[in-house]
Amino acid sequence: MVASGTATGTAQIGVTGLAVMGRNLARNFARNGYTVAIHNRSYAKTESLVADHGDDGDFVPSESVEDFVASLARPRKIIVMVKAGGPTDAVIDELVPFLEAGDIVVDAGNAHFPDTIRREAALREKGLHFVGSGVSGGEEGALLGPSIMPGGTKESYESLGPILEKISAKVDGVPCCTYIGPDGAGHFVKMVHNGIEYADMQLIAEAYDLLRQGLGASAAEIGRIFAEWNTGDLESFLIEITADVLAHVDAETGSAFVDIVLDQAEQKGTGRWTVQNALDLGVPITGIAEATFARALSGSVPQRTAGAAALPGDVTPWEVTDRDAFIEDVRLALYASKVVAYSQGFDQIAAASAEFGWDIDRGAMARIWRGGCIIRARFLNRITEAYERDAHLPLLLADEYFTGAVGNGLGAWRRVVAGAALHGVPTPAFSSSLAYYDGVRAERLPAALIQAQRDFFGAHTYRRTDKDGTFHTLWTGDRTEQPA
Repeated sequence: MVASGTATGTAQIGVTGLAVMGRNLARNFARNGYTVAIHNRSYAKTESLVADHGDDGDFVPSESVEDFVASLARPRKIIVMVKAGGPTDAVIDELVPFLEAGDIVVDAGNAHFPDTIRREAALREKGLHFVGSGVSGGEEGALLGPSIMPGGTKESYESLGPILEKISAKVDGVPCCTYIGPDGAGHFVKMVHNGIEYADMQLIAEAYDLLRQGLGASAAEIGRIFAEWNTGDLESFLIEITADVLAHVDAETGSAFVDIVLDQAEQKGTGRWTVQNALDLGVPITGIAEATFARALSGSVPQRTAGAAALPGDVTPWEVTDRDAFIEDVRLALYASKVVAYSQGFDQIAAASAEFGWDIDRGAMARIWRGGCIIRARFLNRITEAYERDAHLPLLLADEYFTGAVGNGLGAWRRVVAGAALHGVPTPAFSSSLAYYDGVRAERLPAALIQAQRDFFGAHTYRRTDKDGTFHTLWTGDRTEQPA
């Protein structure tokens, strides 16, 4: 319904930008008892929301930005749900002239965190609070309860936090929303969440391909396997929807739906941002990177066409003799590879937290990802427990639970990756995750040779294993060693 009091200062929360996500967030606020100011550049969408969903609660619609701001109680709390980049800046510029000191502007889109840092600093100079908040869960989560990752000032969270916590998903009564950290911390964590999502989806796709290539199984058969996996340690939203997708039949052709979808995966950029930032921080997120590059490869049509026509494979058909054992191997390899992806993502969060002074609680991140978000999964409870045991855990894989869980599947993981290589089945995320695992556990790596090469051609120096200091060898001279 339209709130009876449309006069100044009646709404407790405002939403501008009423595409699907903004519309559903506004409805979520209203369903939870808040009076919601709503605004959209096109007033028709504002009218449509009231006409279609007015029974959800109290809405205060406005046609102009000035009226929209005036309809909000102070300190004003405004959720901006528009396309990232220029459109977000344009909306903020429209809002600011009508705001007063202490008001809170929340960008709940998928903004790049450096933009959030810039916007927060600019609005802080005007006495305003700017909150960059990740929101995960898609359109259904926005309506029924998403995972919410707000950054900004602690002062803004004192006012805004209870509202966001109330509309968020709940797991065991605990809101899937918490204060993340200053300025860009919230959008950074959401970015890494999406990077992990890329890896998770790629690993699931590789598991599907392995089962198809190894067993010759139909999509429906594999869907039933995934449904069974979803009752155990792999239980997650992505495994659940994968089973549903694989069971779906295309109405037009009668074929499995997955078989008529073009095999070119698209992306909106958060995966690339995650990889680019990891390179800046020097954090190896190999599983996430390979998943991002796999999407790029899938869309490289000229290269794939040329490769399919010209490149030999030298492979033999995959003849699996023990169907159940092979399925279990793939399941264990999938679980181990997923753990690596999450471990790498949490390493990236820790590195950025140190770099930017955000003081992010990784255990809290695992806790708020347990419900509402796309990567929600049973084993996030295990990650939460790991950081409760050691808040400064240097490597998630080294936690006692994950050491045992991954170690239990190590033989299966190796068999799957080796089998895929022998039979020409591309598994970039499975393979790179295993290589990372072996690299991080190795007592000595061939990086020693690389550092020696760097000293040879560029006098980049090296350190020794047997004494302190930095050294350089006169490679083009008498090859004596000198302290650097």
